[in-house]
Amino acid sequence: MSPLRFSRPRLLALAVAVSVLVPAASAAACPGAASRPEAGAQYSRAVRCLLNQQRAQAGLAPLASDRRLARAALGFSHAMVRQQFFDHVSPTGSTMDQRIRAAGYSGGRVGETIAWGAGPLAAPAAIVQAWMQSPPHRAIIMDRRFDQVGLGIAAGSPSGAGDAATVTADFGG
Repeated sequence: MSPLRFSRPRLLALAVAVSVLVPAASAAACPGAASRPEAGAQYSRAVRCLLNQQRAQAGLAPLASDRRLARAALGFSHAMVRQQFFDHVSPTGSTMDQRIRAAGYSGGRVGETIAWGAGPLAAPAAIVQAWMQSPPHRAIIMDRRFDQVGLGIAAGSPSGAGDAATVTADFGG
């Protein structure tokens, strides 16, 4: 029997297929990974499940849900859609730390990731995949000092695009 040989185009096609199928397979383990922002709690549970899958693959503890972090995150996602901005500092100058503390969170370390997507890119699996492909966002998600997360999902986008989701994940530890 001869060894398998791949030409460069076939090897590239195989690599692309694997990179597409692996996120899809792990997303299948999280109910709601393809849900729309209108799904509410199911959407949030799917994002947290997907974040925890990523952390588990790296040997990290799962993130527990925190209502105070969620309150800060939800308010910020709605503000970004309503005021049509996309930044960690609001147009009024409020910072992540100020918003999280105002929501009653008193833990030591805090962090934040934000994202928005339209159409298929609004699904929890697409949002988490985008964060994991961004080194700064990935570093926050994979920080072992974080053990809590609050998620805020708003239907709509900072650009005014319809069929979209704007997601804020506030982390604490």
